[in-house]
Amino acid sequence: MSADGNQRIRKRAVDICVFLVIMLLTFYAVIHGQDWNQIWAALRKMSIPYLMLAVLTALFFVSVEGMMIWYLLRSMPDRRGSIRREGVLRCISYSFIGFFYSGITPSATGGQPMQLYYMKKDGNSLSDSSVVLMTVALIYKFVLVVMGIGILMFWYAPLKGYLQGYVGLYFLGLALNLILVAVLLAVMLAPGGMKGIIYRLERILVRIRVLKESDDRKKKIDQFIDGYREAVRFLISRRRKIGIVVIFTFVQRISVFLLTALVYLGFAQTGTGILTVMILQASVYIAVDMLPLPGAQGITEMMYYAIFQGVFAKAYLMPALYVTRGIQFYFLLVVGLVVVLVNLMGDGDGGFFNFPRPL
Repeated sequence: MSADGNQRIRKRAVDICVFLVIMLLTFYAVIHGQDWNQIWAALRKMSIPYLMLAVLTALFFVSVEGMMIWYLLRSMPDRRGSIRREGVLRCISYSFIGFFYSGITPSATGGQPMQLYYMKKDGNSLSDSSVVLMTVALIYKFVLVVMGIGILMFWYAPLKGYLQGYVGLYFLGLALNLILVAVLLAVMLAPGGMKGIIYRLERILVRIRVLKESDDRKKKIDQFIDGYREAVRFLISRRRKIGIVVIFTFVQRISVFLLTALVYLGFAQTGTGILTVMILQASVYIAVDMLPLPGAQGITEMMYYAIFQGVFAKAYLMPALYVTRGIQFYFLLVVGLVVVLVNLMGDGDGGFFNFPRPL
């Protein structure tokens, strides 16, 4: 195996170890010292229909991303000029693969490289795939920022009352998402500037001997940027399709906030409006979305416990945390792992531990 391959395996192993350590610490923090007789009694009272709806909502949340990838890919002609016939289920599998690798890597950095790898492996060009994934990511972040600003404008006083000491983290999360939207937008609208950045980065890596001088690599960079520029122009000319993706993204975001409301209803809780429950869950997502922790583990549970103390009855707070977080993250992570393993069957390129390099 090459040195690059060994390095990628070591990096993947480190990511998984960090994920497992944080997961175990999180489990210990939320489980230690709890009255399990009381918790089991509360969990048994959870409405099965609402539990099933919550599970379906979680699956819907991830699947919609795959549908948007499918929709955008079909909007782009292939190299022969004909329309692609991508299968929607295959595109949904890209979404679950992305969710899994994002969930086990800091700041969700592992998802898109693996999605790009499988999309290219299925015959999609790297430039088209990159534009589609970046468009989905940009709109995803844009919608989250719009929601976050809307909450501040129209619901700041209640938000401050519920969040208390976490208000600063909310502002930080919103600011980081806003900066990322600006960066992604700049990259998409100014691919020429992107080429300059890549060239400078490549020269630096050659100078410090991380990479070797290679004319072939420069040709690949030129081909990628040229294809990327054309793909961006194509998508911009399809504003109606982008508008449809924005609408679907709003529905997708709302669905994951609705999941918490379904858990609230499943435990037969009263006293707080469903919209309030959804807004509070949205505030948790906005606050932790950009933090450099695999799956935002630990801090998500802490915020949930602090914020929803005034929403759930004391006997149901921890059970609600277990069910909500279990479905929103850990259940989807297991589903993503199954999809990854299915894709690795017959995949002889290094498999689970391998971070493919598009260039």
